Amino acid sequence: MSSSAVSTAASTIVRQVVKGSRSWPHKSPALTKVIENNAPISISQDHDLPMGSWTSDQIRDAVSDHVMLTWAPGKARHNIPIITHGQGPYVFDDKGNKFLDWTSQAVCCNLGYDLPDSVTEATMKQMKNLPFIYGGLGIAEIRARLSKLCGEILPGDLQGMVFPSSGSEANEAAIMAARRYTKKYKVINWYRSYHGGTTNSQQATGDFRRWFGGDHVPGFVKASNPFPLFWDLKGETEEERTQMALNMLEEQVLNEGPDTIALIQFESVVGGGGVLVPPKGYMQGVRAICDKYNILLHCDEVMVGFGRTGKLFGFQHYDGVIPDIVTAAKGISSAALPISMMATRKHIMEAFDEMPLGWGSTYQAHPVAMACAYENVKYLLKNDVIGHVQALAPKFEETMKSISENHPSIKQYRSVGLFGCFDVQTPDGSNPQLQHTAISSAFVAYKKAYTENGLMGLLRPPHLHVAPPLIISESELMDGFERQDKALYALDDALGF
Repeated sequence: MSSSAVSTAASTIVRQVVKGSRSWPHKSPALTKVIENNAPISISQDHDLPMGSWTSDQIRDAVSDHVMLTWAPGKARHNIPIITHGQGPYVFDDKGNKFLDWTSQAVCCNLGYDLPDSVTEATMKQMKNLPFIYGGLGIAEIRARLSKLCGEILPGDLQGMVFPSSGSEANEAAIMAARRYTKKYKVINWYRSYHGGTTNSQQATGDFRRWFGGDHVPGFVKASNPFPLFWDLKGETEEERTQMALNMLEEQVLNEGPDTIALIQFESVVGGGGVLVPPKGYMQGVRAICDKYNILLHCDEVMVGFGRTGKLFGFQHYDGVIPDIVTAAKGISSAALPISMMATRKHIMEAFDEMPLGWGSTYQAHPVAMACAYENVKYLLKNDVIGHVQALAPKFEETMKSISENHPSIKQYRSVGLFGCFDVQTPDGSNPQLQHTAISSAFVAYKKAYTENGLMGLLRPPHLHVAPPLIISESELMDGFERQDKALYALDDALGF
């Protein structure tokens, strides 16, 4: 057909086209994978059995079908012991085995497993009288009491209190408070650190767990800890090396831009990364850098707060240092109920009189958890648990030194209060395993011997932590070290010594 014929044919079709941005016809897909979601509810009669009466097989079946793990691959759940009860610093499994809790679980069961009657009674009374009130709609007396108590025991003017449910949440609140207060956004953390498993706290974390979240949340900067893994700071003396570490930190602040940095957020004593106590003068230097450049200082006390190091708070080991923000968790309730604390200095608290904090949670300031924490802290103070830690600390360190000298697989040790760590080495003096790698056969052998010798605890190769409940007696402490000493022979052999 000629072009003129096509033109003539098209002109006979009546069609109007408008100028515009009309949508195209489209139909979204229909649901084809239909799954019944309103079937009658039917639960097993096993749920009518009294607590404590399930058989081991019933427990294992439920774990296999329904339980997920968090920081370990899920298949590990099949080998985790079934724990029936605890007593003092000990826990017991379904086979009748008795284990000495050598790391207070995740460094949190500070009072062991016989909670004071004052704690359980106050918790139950609160649950009966007022099990919950949302923090923005009502103030329970226990919230006023716990806030006042924490304000009284913290040094300086750390008096503004928020009570989230976990250490991770407390650190989220701290980061938000710092950003809102300073109108700046960057946060500096150490590489050898852990701050939590929620978005900002995980990004603040320095160790491998940060990678699980994709390591793509902006605004977080990592600094080298004053105790590097594979290199040494320049200097003939500790004082010179400390000054070098501070120079590195200050240069990093300058390169990042002081006007962009809201917060320097460090663990007062690095926990999971190996019980690292900053050298003399370091934290004072960090405080001075923060003052010079108008940056807030946050001490994360989630693991060491409330007595673990022989001080009520870890930062109290550093004379003259008052952080702008302090967070704590684990020890505030001795892990009996989930609760944490974020404390700010007075001027920061007052700044939020005119604006929201910008962080919140339904269970922030949960009255039942606060009742538990309130009596727990009072017990720590009235029964001088911290004095007990101080009394045992010399024996604790002396025995760590003796064990280190007895085993060639131990390169060195560190301890503060009732918090210690052995560093493991290979026969050539090198690091046998980094924390992010799968556990090696040598540490599997050690873990087996550790368990067979009646110890329970976290294992973070190449670090071996020691953190028993703070109420442990001297005889129980020495018994625990004897058990670990025996287990370490398996590690010596497995590493080829």
